Amino acid sequence: MIYWANPAYWPHLPDGFYETLRLDGRLADGLGLHFFFMWFFTLNGILYVAYVLFSGEWRAIVPGLKSFRDAWHVVLHDLRIRRQPLPRAKFNGAQRFAYSGVVVMGFLSVVSGLAIYKPIQVSGLTGLLGGYEAARLIHYLLTVGYILFFLVHVAQVARAGWNAARAMVTGYEVARDEDSP
Repeated sequence: MIYWANPAYWPHLPDGFYETLRLDGRLADGLGLHFFFMWFFTLNGILYVAYVLFSGEWRAIVPGLKSFRDAWHVVLHDLRIRRQPLPRAKFNGAQRFAYSGVVVMGFLSVVSGLAIYKPIQVSGLTGLLGGYEAARLIHYLLTVGYILFFLVHVAQVARAGWNAARAMVTGYEVARDEDSP
């Protein structure tokens, strides 16, 4: 709603699209929803980072020196170029970069959001991000990054199967009995 409130933004879709979804000219509604959900995402991010830090879970998530090589092997494996199975670990190299990266993206979203919401009051921050237009572009590109993260994440979960999805939600994996028919 925020993005499509101004018809100058590209790509502009046919007018029927905006009319059907009631997106045209609803900037105030879009901003209201944005600020409402922003608090939930921000508080969730703060609680998640606090949990990861205080529980020691950060050791399994933050990438290390060998994570670059591991992430490359994951990419090659997922593209079916590399046939060797991936080593069993709580998080592989690609997951470490993705999960750590999304935390950094969350921080940058809050910072760039403040810079475009109150550019005069936090002019130093806005300037640090390259000015109002640059901060706005950063905020928009982070949104695109979240969408890509979500799509890749869902595709990876679907590829891994129902047992992996269930294990992510419940915290335990159902092991199959190899001897049963």
